[in-house]
Amino acid sequence: MIARVSTARSLDDLDSPNQLTIEQLAAESGMSVRNIRAHQARGLLSPPEVRMRVGYYGPEHVSQLRLIRDLQNDGFNLGGIKRLLEDTEGTAERLLQFKDALSASSPTERAEMITLRELARRFRVSAEDAPEVLAEAQRLGVIVPIGDDQYEVPSPSLLAVAEEVVARGVSLQSALAVLDEIERHLDSVSRSFVDVFLGEVWKPFQQADMPPERWPEIEQAVQRLRPIAGEALITIFQQRLSTQIEGAFGEITRRLSERIQ
Repeated sequence: MIARVSTARSLDDLDSPNQLTIEQLAAESGMSVRNIRAHQARGLLSPPEVRMRVGYYGPEHVSQLRLIRDLQNDGFNLGGIKRLLEDTEGTAERLLQFKDALSASSPTERAEMITLRELARRFRVSAEDAPEVLAEAQRLGVIVPIGDDQYEVPSPSLLAVAEEVVARGVSLQSALAVLDEIERHLDSVSRSFVDVFLGEVWKPFQQADMPPERWPEIEQAVQRLRPIAGEALITIFQQRLSTQIEGAFGEITRRLSERIQ
């Protein structure tokens, strides 16, 4: 009778998802045993399944520890994390899913590698100008040195634009100066769009205690923010560029007509 009970219990133990000792949990989660015990003492981590006086952990504990680590990386202190984890609406998970959705929707390019010789050839940079031009291109993040006269190009499309501008007779120094000017203005423009979203969408949502039924609405608003901002920016830029071109050529025409007369 005792043997049958012992056998049944061991089979139940094998069926349990909790098979990790605390040392194995530490290796799986990338967190120290000391931190795991501290999180348990604070009530941040679910208690282990105890068998024969040994605590065993499973996938749920691993997920909890990774969630705690991600929230800490996002600036939450342990007190704030505890309050989030105690929220029965799953706000902590929602926040991280929200962050992942934002990251996933960010447009990215595959970086390329280029040599110093290739850069000089494509952009017609003389040996005298090369150090100054390279320093400015690095400052703007157009190229990133990786050693042995090799450079990484984080945005090949941006480099291609610069190359085409140079091919039209504009010096690379002037092209980089324009990129610098664009970057400074677009920082301000981008911040304006984000401030509007935070003030008009996120703040009211947060003041309403982030009701779970409204999360899809907020996620959709963020997903649409980038394309709407891009469309508005391109439309306004094209309008203003046309105005500037017309004004510049109008002035050229006026001066030519005065000379002819």
